[in-house]
Amino acid sequence: MTSSSTSQSAAQPGPRRRTVIAAGAGAVALTVGPAGTAPVAAAPGNETATAGAPEPPRIGTGWQRYVQGPASRTVRPERVLGSTGDVRDPKALLKPGGARTVLRRPQPTPAPRWPDGTTAEASSSHAGNNGNDGHPRTYDAANAIDGDPGTFWNDDTIAAFPDVLTITMAEARQMSGITVVSNSDGVPTAFTIDVWTDNAWKAAATVSDNDVIQRAVPFSTPVSTSRVRITVTAVQDTPHGAFTRINEVWPEPVEAVAPPSVTVDFGKVVVGYPRIRFTSASGNSPGVRLAFSETRQFLTERSDFTRSDQSGGAGQGTDQFAVPAQGADWTDHKGFQTDGKVYADGLHGFRYLRITLDALAADAPAAQPWGTVEIDSVSLDFTAYVGTPGTYRGWFLCSDDDLNRYWYGAAYTNELVTDTFRQDDVDPRNAWTASLEGKLVLHDGAKRDRDPYVGDLAVSARTLYLTHDDTAAAARNVLADLADHQRADGWIPPASISSYALPLFDYPLWWVTCSWDYVLYTGDRTFATRYYPNLVKVLDTWYPSVTDETGLLSKGLNNTGGYGDYAFLGRTGRVTYYNALYVQALGDAARLARLLGHDADAARWSQRAGAVTEAINTHLWDDTAGAYLDSATGAVRHAQDGNALAVTAGVADAGRAGSALAHLDATTRRPYGNAFMDNDTIFGGASQRVYAFTSYPEIVARFMAGRADSALDQIRRTYGWMDSHDPGITNWEGIGPGGTLYEDAYTSMAHGWSTGVLPALTHELLGARPTSPGYATWEVRPNPGDIAWAQGQLPTPHGALRVAWQNSGSTFHLDVDVPRGTRATVSLPGDGHRLTVRSRGRVVWDGQRAPAGKASVVDGRVTIPDLVAGTYGFTARREG
Repeated sequence: MTSSSTSQSAAQPGPRRRTVIAAGAGAVALTVGPAGTAPVAAAPGNETATAGAPEPPRIGTGWQRYVQGPASRTVRPERVLGSTGDVRDPKALLKPGGARTVLRRPQPTPAPRWPDGTTAEASSSHAGNNGNDGHPRTYDAANAIDGDPGTFWNDDTIAAFPDVLTITMAEARQMSGITVVSNSDGVPTAFTIDVWTDNAWKAAATVSDNDVIQRAVPFSTPVSTSRVRITVTAVQDTPHGAFTRINEVWPEPVEAVAPPSVTVDFGKVVVGYPRIRFTSASGNSPGVRLAFSETRQFLTERSDFTRSDQSGGAGQGTDQFAVPAQGADWTDHKGFQTDGKVYADGLHGFRYLRITLDALAADAPAAQPWGTVEIDSVSLDFTAYVGTPGTYRGWFLCSDDDLNRYWYGAAYTNELVTDTFRQDDVDPRNAWTASLEGKLVLHDGAKRDRDPYVGDLAVSARTLYLTHDDTAAAARNVLADLADHQRADGWIPPASISSYALPLFDYPLWWVTCSWDYVLYTGDRTFATRYYPNLVKVLDTWYPSVTDETGLLSKGLNNTGGYGDYAFLGRTGRVTYYNALYVQALGDAARLARLLGHDADAARWSQRAGAVTEAINTHLWDDTAGAYLDSATGAVRHAQDGNALAVTAGVADAGRAGSALAHLDATTRRPYGNAFMDNDTIFGGASQRVYAFTSYPEIVARFMAGRADSALDQIRRTYGWMDSHDPGITNWEGIGPGGTLYEDAYTSMAHGWSTGVLPALTHELLGARPTSPGYATWEVRPNPGDIAWAQGQLPTPHGALRVAWQNSGSTFHLDVDVPRGTRATVSLPGDGHRLTVRSRGRVVWDGQRAPAGKASVVDGRVTIPDLVAGTYGFTARREG
C-alpha cells in the first residue's frame, strides 16, 4: 500500500549484464520422477539442447545458492561502512567475544548565553499543544534564546516563507557571528543573518544548502550591534510538516564537533529488534543513539522512518539508550528506559545502522551526550519468516542468472513481511486489533506501515503460496479478519488501520479475488464456506450501490467521492481499473460459487461480468489511442492498471489486448520499468512513476498475449533496476522519476506487493499453475521467450509438482511430474500445426492429428489433457 536520485550502494554492483547458468561438464537432460524420488536421465533421443549450449543442472540442485534468508534469527552486520570522531577499533563490532569498540566524547563546554534582558520575537509562532509526547509545550520565539535546547521556536506558516526571528539585546555588543541550533525534525536549509547597525539593517551572512543541526555562522568582520535578525527561506520537509524550527541561537559561532559514531551494513534489508552488547561505560550514563535506513542516501543522524513519527513518540527520529557503567545486553524494544525519558522505537526494517554517542538535551540527566562507551557486538533479533533452502516447498531455476536472482529477491522480500502481528510493532494509526494480535500475517512492508492490506495480498499471497506453503495461514488470517469486520452495507475494509475504516473503493474487490486465490492454492473449502456470505454481500449489496445506469462502477455514487484506492488517486466516475477489477472479481466469485454448489449465484455473476465487459468496451475504449481510458471523465489519459487488468480479466479481445499493450510500450516505457500513467494529468510526474504492483498484471498480460520477450524485457528493466540499486535484492514500493525513491525516505524498500516477478516467472515462464482448488487440476503452459531452459517445483496439497523444460528453438522438451490425486494438462509452445510431438517414443501429434492419445490444438498450441499421476516427457519438433 502506498502512501533526488537513488545513490547506489558501495556493496552493490552496477547494472548487471544478463548471464546464463551452465551446469558444468557431464550434465544430462533429466526426466522428473514421482514426488520424493530422485531425478533420472532422459531417454536417449530426447535430449534437446543445441550443440554447444549449456545443459541445465540436475533437477532440484543449484537453486539453493540464490536463497537470501538468514541462517538463524540472530543476524549480524557484514561490514563497517565508516566511523566519525573518537572511535577505537570500529570493526570489532563484527566479531563478538573478541576486541571491543570504544567510543569517547569529552564533556562539552557550556554554550554561550545571551546577556540578561535579551528578548526575541518572530513573524509567527505555532500555538502551544501537547507536543509529540503528550506534555504541554509552547513554540514561542523566546524558546530560541532560553538556553534549553529541548525547547524551540516553531513558526505557524507551514511551507510558507520567509520566517523571521529577531533577537534584541538591552545594549550593543561586539559580535563575530552566531550559531543556529535547529531541530532534527526539520532543519533550516537557507537563511540570511542581518544585524542592526547605524540605525539600519545590514547583511552579515548568508547560508544555503544547510543540512546540519548546529550551524556556526561567522560574520565576515566583527560588528557592534544590539539586534540580530534571522530570515529563513527554506527548510527540510518532515513528516510533521515544513516548518521553521530553531531550538537555540547562540551569540558566538561555535563549530560542532562530530560525535563519535560507527555505521554498519547488514548487507541487505533486515527486520527485527536491534541488539547491542555494551561491556562497560563511564559512570555518567552516556547516551547512545541509533539511526536506521534502508538506503545510504537517507542515512543520517535521523532514521529514514520511525513509527514514533506517526504516534507521537519522543525519540526525535532515533532510538536511544543510556548505558550503565557495568554495561548491558540491550535489545531495542519500544518504550522509555526511565521516567518518561530515553525513548526507543523498537522494531525496525533497515540495511544500515548508525550508532552515535549522543543524547537528547531533554533526556538529561538520565542520559548524557558525553563519556565513554565500550561495545562488544551488534546484531539483530530477526522477527520475520526465516526462509532457508530447507523451508522452501517451491523453487525456480532457469538459464538466466538475473531472473533467478529476481525470483529469490522477491521471495526474501515477502519473507520480510511475513511476520507476527504485534501491538508494539504495527502501524500506530489505530491499526492494532485484538483479533489479529499474535497471529501470523502478511504485512505490506517491513519497515513502515506494518499492517496487512488486502490489495497487497493480491501479489504477496501468491508469492507466499509458491514458496512456503506452511505459512498460508498468514493470508487466511488477514482475509478472515477483514471479513469479520465487514460493514453492514457489504463494504469490506482494506486493513485494520483507522480502526477498519480507511475508505478505499477497490479493495473489497481485491478481497474477493484474494479469497478465491487462497482457496485455489490451498483447497481450503472450510474457509470458502465460512466466508461465502461475506462475498455475496460485497458483490450483491455494496458494489450495486455504486453502479450507474450503464452497469459500470462509478466512484462518487453512494457518497464515495472521497474514497481512495491503492495509490490514493483522485479518480472519480467510470474508471477502467475499477471495472476491469470488477470483472475479475465476478469471475473469481463465480468459480467459488460453483465449487460450493451455488450455481444460480455463479450464473448471475458470470452474466454480470459479461455485461460489465461489454460496457467497458463501449464506454471506456479510446479508438484514437488504441487503449482503454483511465476515466471517462476529466483529462484524457490511459493507465497501466486498467489496460493490464482488461487483458488479464478477459475484458479485451486479442485485437484490443495487442493494441493496448502497444500503447503502453510507446508511452510508458522507462529504463526502470513501465510507468503507471501515460501522462501527468492526474499529478505531476505520474508518467515517470513505476509501481511493481500494477506492473505485475501488465507482465502477465504480455505473456498471455504471446509477447514473452516484451514481458521479460519489462521484468529485466523493473527488477534489474531495483536489484542493482541500493539497497539491492529487495523489491521497492514504488520508483519515481529517473529511478528515484518515489517518496524519498518514506518509501518502503521491501514491499510485498512488488513481488509479482515470482508468480510471473513460475506461472507464465515456467508455465505451471493451478486451475481448480487445491491443484486438483493444473496446467503447464510454458512461454519460454529467449530462455534456454527452466525448471521448478510448486507446492500443492498433494505433494510436489515438478516441471522442467529445454528450448533450442526448433525443439522443445518438457518433463512433468504429476502428483497423485491431481490431473494435468500440458500445452506446448509453438504453432501446433507445424509441430510433431513424441512421448516415450510414440508420436502423440503429427502436425494434423493425434495418432495416439487425446492431443489436439487449442489456442494454437498442441495440448495434451487428463494426465494422471506419473512422470511424462514430451518432445516437440518444429517441422519445415
